[in-house]
Amino acid sequence: MKLTILFGGASFEHEISIVSAITLKEKLSGFDVSFIFCDESHLFYLIEPSKMKATTFSKSEYKKMPQLSISNGGFIQKSMFSSSIHQGVVLNLIHGADGEDGTVASLLDFFSIKYIGPRVDASVFSYDKRYTKYLCNAKDIKSVEYEVLTSNEHANINTPYPIIIKPARLGSSIGVSIVRDESELDYALDSAFEFDSNVLVEPFIEGVKEYNLAGCMVDGTMIFSIVEEPQKNEFLDFEKKYMDFSRSEQVLKADISDELESKLKANFEKIYRGMFEGSLIRCDFFVVDGEVLLNEINPIPGSMANYLFEDFKTTIESLAQSLPSQNKAKVSYEYIHSISSAKGK
Repeated sequence: MKLTILFGGASFEHEISIVSAITLKEKLSGFDVSFIFCDESHLFYLIEPSKMKATTFSKSEYKKMPQLSISNGGFIQKSMFSSSIHQGVVLNLIHGADGEDGTVASLLDFFSIKYIGPRVDASVFSYDKRYTKYLCNAKDIKSVEYEVLTSNEHANINTPYPIIIKPARLGSSIGVSIVRDESELDYALDSAFEFDSNVLVEPFIEGVKEYNLAGCMVDGTMIFSIVEEPQKNEFLDFEKKYMDFSRSEQVLKADISDELESKLKANFEKIYRGMFEGSLIRCDFFVVDGEVLLNEINPIPGSMANYLFEDFKTTIESLAQSLPSQNKAKVSYEYIHSISSAKGK
């Protein structure tokens, strides 16, 4: 299968995207895979597979590689006497801004390029944690209670301590703090507001059970990963969550009842259908007193959550062959022609 992995982007999660791409190089061996790097200036570079290592990017060696432009149907590589087009399904692996906020989805849709990843509407509702809460309300999915604070207006917090502070539009646990009493609040808010003008305040639930589940839809049927119970201390901070995400070996399945597994899958499917077709996502759930609560939607999970799947390559290949088609408007100029005929022009 021909696949193009698009990674990098201009976001706080730029380096995480590089780690994910390097990991997927190993996981997708045997496929015809191209690697296209988007740098912080939004320039595209074709990366030689043998150069897919961290120092290529940290030392800016990628700038010596072919620069690409984007056009209808794919990415264009131009030389002095000719040009070639890199086609095939694009796997959007840009985490955070650009990749998960709908920017890349809009770009690929505009140029009629097939891709694995969240579409624009799915990006909007999963990138901003406030809108994820709105989606939960609309789909009758239970989630953790929350408040929203803005950098311009600090309201009194009604949620009892301890609380957790999260930037509204950032993943990978960046800018997230646990606040146990009021003396720690100002520092936590300052940290969060460095990354976003809006933050969420949620109750910090001691000893909560957390489960991760990934999946996608292929020909109308949901394909699920195993359910993982992540190992953590208080919460999955940046280092634990992503420096460990270069892992490629499958994790152990959570030891849970069939009833709980069915509840998790039912909630996942309710979130996915009608919104996330064409993408492989991971949902992180809390279970409190037997009740399933959505914590977060990861529309482009780190390393595509490869470690949760028994056969990741087959899952990606099946998804690539079952992507939603675009509804293209047909322009005929009949209206202009009728007006011109009526006026005799």
